[in-house]
Amino acid sequence: MKRIILGTAGHIDHGKTSFVKALTGIDTDRLKEEKERGITIELGFAHLMLPDGSLVGIVDVPGHERFVKNMVAGASGIDLVALIIAADEGVMPQTREHLEICQLLGIRHGIVVITKIDMVDEEWLELVREDTRDYIKGTFLSDAPIVEVSSVTGKGLDNFIHELSRLVQMLSKKDAGHVFRLPVDRVFTVKGFGTVVTGTTISGMIKVGDEVTIYPAGINCKVRTIQVHNQSVLEVGSSTRTALSLQGIDKSEIKRGYVVASRDKLFSTYMLDVSFELLSSAPKKLKSREKVRFHVGTSEIMASIVFLDRDELMPGDSCYAQIRLEEPVSVLKGDRYVVRSYSPIRTIGGGEILHPLAKKKKKRLAEKLLPRLKLIHKGSPEDMVESLVFIEEYEGISSSRLLFLSNIRDKELKGIIDALKSRKKIVEYDPEQELYIHAHFFGHIRDMVLQLIRDYHKEYPFRPGIPKEELRSKARLIKDVRLFNYLIEQLIKEDVIVSETDNIRLKEYRARLTTEQKRVRDEIERIYKESGFQPPFFKEIKEKYDQVADQMLEYLLSEGSLVKIRDDFYLHKDVLKDLLTKVRMFLEKHGEMSVKHFKEITDTSRKYSIPLLEYLDKTQVTVRVGDIRKLRG
Repeated sequence: MKRIILGTAGHIDHGKTSFVKALTGIDTDRLKEEKERGITIELGFAHLMLPDGSLVGIVDVPGHERFVKNMVAGASGIDLVALIIAADEGVMPQTREHLEICQLLGIRHGIVVITKIDMVDEEWLELVREDTRDYIKGTFLSDAPIVEVSSVTGKGLDNFIHELSRLVQMLSKKDAGHVFRLPVDRVFTVKGFGTVVTGTTISGMIKVGDEVTIYPAGINCKVRTIQVHNQSVLEVGSSTRTALSLQGIDKSEIKRGYVVASRDKLFSTYMLDVSFELLSSAPKKLKSREKVRFHVGTSEIMASIVFLDRDELMPGDSCYAQIRLEEPVSVLKGDRYVVRSYSPIRTIGGGEILHPLAKKKKKRLAEKLLPRLKLIHKGSPEDMVESLVFIEEYEGISSSRLLFLSNIRDKELKGIIDALKSRKKIVEYDPEQELYIHAHFFGHIRDMVLQLIRDYHKEYPFRPGIPKEELRSKARLIKDVRLFNYLIEQLIKEDVIVSETDNIRLKEYRARLTTEQKRVRDEIERIYKESGFQPPFFKEIKEKYDQVADQMLEYLLSEGSLVKIRDDFYLHKDVLKDLLTKVRMFLEKHGEMSVKHFKEITDTSRKYSIPLLEYLDKTQVTVRVGDIRKLRG
């Protein structure tokens, strides 16, 4: 069964609700005030089964200018529109505004319905026909059928059903989407069912018993029952008016504008990158950072609109912009939105959401990313995915986040990622977590790391290389240690760098000593090796060899020949190894060791024994308990 959502649009008192009632037998005015005043204030709902078995859900929207925000909420998710124009008045202000809203929301199909034909003569009706044809020229309704009806006599209703049936059959099958989403337009409680929400299912499918999340609140609950046009069903798909009773949530926790979605499939945000069109009918230019009313789904949120490449926009022009919201929303790429001016309130523009988790952009950065936003907007799916990776710059991005940002199916995304990897446009730096970085930024951090190593060699020519952890801390652009480790592994595989004892050096680099430096180095090493546990303090070495002693100490430490015990006190590596062996053997035999015992083992004075014992504690060989030491662990 084909399911379609039809929305009404048009000026107040042009007969939208009467037309729906004549068509379906359902009175969509349900509020007492609506009955008393004879106008629609809130959204109304009906349904119609077409002769071919297609089910049409009908959303009847208010026409009064004060309730246009409710009209925008109702128009979200409709597949086609019935533009209602009363024969006794013709095209009026809300006729124009409603049609502009439909165009901004991406609605591309509809029928023009001239109502109240029983109230005018043929001559007047012909004038209204001509006026209507002129008005819809250049709009998405320019080739739409125009049907004339009387809700009082029923004249023309059969013709409308005929044209609607023809249009429904012509509509191509819409991609149902991979995430269930229902923007909430009503929430109430029903005895025995609990909290109930209604809305138009705009994508995906849900079943009784499935878990869902209420966004942007982030509350998880379960679908208890589902109704479609007052009939209980076990599951529901897109383009369907839907009522869900929810288990595990109170009515007070949900409001119009929230979205019921597949559990944990959406994110909430205060910032969106968008394409934006300022309507040619807008009364004035719009300045960047101006306050506006942002409508998406069934929500209305105060926001600021920031243009990414200009300071103001003239009526009829379009650009890329960032919407900065005062409350969070949960949307997907490709969703359409409407902007209304802050005061006086009227529809001025709208467009398409391009990045549903945008970051705040400074003007300089924004201009650099504009070409990528254009590709996200108008490029191929491959261009779009590559650009989404590019926008993340040095931070990288996971495939799960790409799935959300791109709003395409998992299988298609995997194929695009494989193609981008094979073309060397993106780099996968963690296959297990499926993490990616754009090749442009990977190349940049590669050059940066190599330059850091070169600079280190130049600053410390006697060291065998830069310690790996020091290199990572200097490479500030790399936020993820997994990316850093992958880069080092790749540079080693490429035979560009060498890793030795946690030191990184360029392959061609060697710390080369002059003959005099080598002589001093060998003599210092010999002194420390022969002096055992009581070596000279380094200041004594320096007095003998002057400045070259500092250079050779650095060299001996970096190559591991000497080990620092504390300031001015160093041991040869072989002497330290001997010390560790003696201490472990003693403790394994006796269980504990005093300072006196240690002095006997090492044949050292207190001047040497205390620093050595503190070193053993610090390196977790021993643990001090009062005045004795024990073997740690």
